[in-house]
Amino acid sequence: MAAPSDGHAAGYDVAPASDFLPTIPRKPGDPVVFTASLDKAPIKATSGGWAREITTRGLPIATDIAGAHLFLNAGGAREMHWHDSAEWAYIVDGHCQVTVLDPEGVSEVVNLAPGDLWYFPQGHSHAIQTLGAKPCHAILAFDDGLYSEHGTFGISDWMSRYDAASLSQALGVSANLFATTPRAETYIMQGGVLALDGPHARMARPLARERSHRYALMAHKPKVATAGGELYIASEKEFPLSTTLTGMVLRLKAGAMHEPHWHPDANEWHYVLKGRTRVTLFGTDKRIATAELSPGECAYIPRNCGHSIKNIGSEDAEMVGVLDSGSYRENTLTDWVTKAPRHLLANNLGIPETAVPSFPRPRIIVPAPAQG
Repeated sequence: MAAPSDGHAAGYDVAPASDFLPTIPRKPGDPVVFTASLDKAPIKATSGGWAREITTRGLPIATDIAGAHLFLNAGGAREMHWHDSAEWAYIVDGHCQVTVLDPEGVSEVVNLAPGDLWYFPQGHSHAIQTLGAKPCHAILAFDDGLYSEHGTFGISDWMSRYDAASLSQALGVSANLFATTPRAETYIMQGGVLALDGPHARMARPLARERSHRYALMAHKPKVATAGGELYIASEKEFPLSTTLTGMVLRLKAGAMHEPHWHPDANEWHYVLKGRTRVTLFGTDKRIATAELSPGECAYIPRNCGHSIKNIGSEDAEMVGVLDSGSYRENTLTDWVTKAPRHLLANNLGIPETAVPSFPRPRIIVPAPAQG
């Protein structure tokens, strides 16, 4: 039984109406801005390297994840510090040694290579030092859109606030030791180059898998591999310590697409390492926003928003990023239409049931269309 055109529902006494909408209208207005250039952000450079960051100050939609690009010279070290947020990173190039101390007093010293991740839970003090004669650079993410303003605590900054006598009393050494210590934050300090295979590198003391702050993401098989590319995932399942951030690396061949999908319980932040991509966002305000990204640019996808990523360049594209959840969950458009009853699809699409096609099974990463 169909509702009549005056708005009455069959069998019920409701107020009639002569003006009604055959479809729900799309909302007018400008689409949301969900991308920015991380590598055009202000640079914070000191003697041993530099860093850039993108927070919700520069990308207002990114309320729950901030990103950074860290570059350490050979011999450079990001000083010992901790955050009031968790920190995740992907090593793009070079090697480094990470030193971490957890709140139980357990320390880990571990060496990282390209394709490796680190994860420091909130409050775990840590430092990063380059190994070898080649610089090290990494893409970082934090589970707080304003991490740098909400709490980053460095050893040089902290110690500089005390007089020498107080430091002598606290640390049990001569006050003369502190006569030449830094009077402010050093951030990234230049030092001597540590050989990649030298005695300092061999001091590594990795913890067991369940407690380690390191995970060799690219040494493992991808979660998804098709003719269109690969998707590598490091959730809490693969990287037990990483309870608030799931890492991902997405590689797309020319013309390939990470199909339309959404994450039901996580925001997504990703950074383009190489290639050119087009990201299409279906936002919570029912507006569609599309942006084209090049290396150095990043995108933020709010939780539950539909989105797709397509390689629009002629070369392979590669993105690295995080979801702010320890688990990786993804719903896809093809999974939806392949598992829905055909009569439901016919109704939703306004076509005869006999015209509903047999959709292919979900592929997650869809190759470029074949050239006809």
